[in-house]
Amino acid sequence: MAGAAAAAAAIAQAIKASGVLVRVEPEEFSKILSRTTEPLVVIAQGGWFGAKYQYLVSYKGLAFFTGSDTPVSLPADCEVVTAKSISIPG
Repeated sequence: MAGAAAAAAAIAQAIKASGVLVRVEPEEFSKILSRTTEPLVVIAQGGWFGAKYQYLVSYKGLAFFTGSDTPVSLPADCEVVTAKSISIPG
């Protein structure tokens, strides 16, 4: 689990350093997940008026983010890190 936390921290640091974050629709996010083996996905749940689900994954040097009102189906081989929140600029 420590490796997963370190990987999540690396994703967050990469976003801070490069500022590259790609927002995609949940369907496109699922396609990205299907293109990689054992993806590390950071998940946060929150929202003022009902549940909101946020997802973040790194793929080929870019960080991809999506938000959804319903949970996104994740592949069985993905590693999940549950965060208190995901802060996305702008």
